[in-house]
Amino acid sequence: MKLLLVSDIHGDLKAARSIVKRAAKVDVVIAAGDFAVMREGLSEVINILNKIKKPTVLVAGNAESPEELRAACSSWASAHVLHGDAVEIDGVEFFGLGGAVPVTPFGDWSYDLGEKAASNLLESCPEGAVLISHSPPHGHVDADESGESRGSTAVLDIIQACRPPLVVCGHIHESAEQRSAEGDSVIINAGPKGIPYSLVIE
Repeated sequence: MKLLLVSDIHGDLKAARSIVKRAAKVDVVIAAGDFAVMREGLSEVINILNKIKKPTVLVAGNAESPEELRAACSSWASAHVLHGDAVEIDGVEFFGLGGAVPVTPFGDWSYDLGEKAASNLLESCPEGAVLISHSPPHGHVDADESGESRGSTAVLDIIQACRPPLVVCGHIHESAEQRSAEGDSVIINAGPKGIPYSLVIE
């Protein structure tokens, strides 16, 4: 299965148009959150991305809520917005979690979750499903400009428990386009340019 991975578009309409063009060459697009900027500009980005006809799996970032994202995608037939739930596409399960984990210092505009709330939402992740989480797992592709790890322990725990073949995340811009691994799970901080990835499910 050919995938196109993206995150943290943050209102960049040129980046959104590029993803639309490249989506024609893949089977599934995965978008790991932060389409807006501080809860503004979501509809402008989604109104471009909704030209994608291929199945597209999205989670909210901390710049928009899952409810806002679902509303913006309501007329996009091929979109699947996930938050604590899963969808199956061509025999492959995808599970998603939106929001920033742990809670950020950014204030009221940021859609954040504590580790316990995130853990509760992640409990139903099927074993072996592709995991889409706006926040990276702690210790993987999560280093900020000072080198400090900003990822989620709840996300790391579910990776260790459910062994997803692929984890797609974003949120920490300084680690965009970087890859890591936890056991057999490949972890990619996608970034706004878009990363092609060939998923092999045995």
